[in-house]
Amino acid sequence: MRKAGLIPWTEVNNWSCIACGNCCLGYRVPLKMDEMVKVNAMYGPTVLEYGMGKAYLRNQRNGRCVFQRPLMNRWICTLQGTKPTACRLFPFRIHSKPIYKRGDQAGINLKGKIMYLYMDPDCQGIIHGQPSDRFRNQIVPEIISMGMGLQVKQKYTTSRSIHWRPT
Repeated sequence: MRKAGLIPWTEVNNWSCIACGNCCLGYRVPLKMDEMVKVNAMYGPTVLEYGMGKAYLRNQRNGRCVFQRPLMNRWICTLQGTKPTACRLFPFRIHSKPIYKRGDQAGINLKGKIMYLYMDPDCQGIIHGQPSDRFRNQIVPEIISMGMGLQVKQKYTTSRSIHWRPT
């Protein structure tokens, strides 16, 4: 991620996951305690790595997450049913203060509290421009709800490109 290049949500017309795979290439995915326990119980300790007091999903030698697989010229996540919060939120970044450039354009009022929402420019599913009704009224509220821990299930913020059913 190019921190200086994060995009304020107000500069995005629309977004959808196109299963480009950039979210899982070269990122260290931090896990919450309950996520670590669940992943470890389901897949074993070899899919995890530890550092600086945190647990992360392990990356393969090629830099991709151990749970990412190619399918029909797209990249899919095989953790769909137990996808960690950090993965569900990508390419969005939620902060309590404006910490990146153009922060004044990233603010969003949530029940009287101002939060700052940015997007990672490495995501190929971003369409630049003035926010569409879909983006403003469906995508952004779902991301904020997930980021605040109020919602787990994704409806608008997951890929529609491939319908993956684990075997």
